[in-house]
Amino acid sequence: MDSFELNKIIGAILGTLLFVMGAGFLAEAIYHPIEGRGPGYTLPEPEGDGASGPAEPEPVIDIGTLLASANADQGAQAAAKCKGCHNFEEGAGNKQGPVLYGVAGRQIAAVDGFAYGDALAAMGAEGQNWTYEHLNDFLLAPKSFAPGTKMNFGGLRNDAERANIIAYLASISPGAPDFPPPAPPADATAEVEAAMEADDAAPVVETEAEAIETPTETQSESPVEGTPVTETAPAAEEAPAMEAPAMEAPAMEAPAMDAPAMETVGPEATDQ
Repeated sequence: MDSFELNKIIGAILGTLLFVMGAGFLAEAIYHPIEGRGPGYTLPEPEGDGASGPAEPEPVIDIGTLLASANADQGAQAAAKCKGCHNFEEGAGNKQGPVLYGVAGRQIAAVDGFAYGDALAAMGAEGQNWTYEHLNDFLLAPKSFAPGTKMNFGGLRNDAERANIIAYLASISPGAPDFPPPAPPADATAEVEAAMEADDAAPVVETEAEAIETPTETQSESPVEGTPVTETAPAAEEAPAMEAPAMEAPAMEAPAMDAPAMETVGPEATDQ
């Protein structure tokens, strides 16, 4: 291979490299983000301290408050979805699940002829009943209330619907217990507990001394030693007022005194 052919090969390689480099510079100039040109939109910062943490759990409503506004008729309509596995009529027998007539207040795992799971069977052996709290917990999350249960049901998350079904089950349960009263608000409960704790913490002072009776009569004053005591004389009876008779003094008239006449003595008399 002569030098001319070698120069063409080297030139082609260098040209290719220069083309690639130029294409890279051109692409960077075209697609490089433009910064600091014109107004931009600032995204709002997330609220809070930015620390990702678990969400606060929703407040749990007590069963008494739920049942206070429950509707048994609406519960009967909502329970229609359960009729594929349960019977609700008296003497209808079991299906895939036990008959639910009379379930409210009944002992757990007490239906004859139905094979319960180990968790429900153990609760029944302990003598636990289907209270409204147990019914609410079971319908909310069956697998959490009775692990290993044969019931293939995910639970009812809607509080109102769950309360309506419980009210319907109570309506078809002869001798069902009364609904529990609604729990007081959390603030009122905290105030009552704080007041009770304050009463318990306050010391109780027990006095053994008997109460001193206050005398109804005032005691006489005792004289101070070394100080003469002056006895006050009893007040004398007031004497009747004596009116003196009015005495008129006689009028004294002075006698008229005539002054003697003074004679004028002339100078002739003096020479005598």
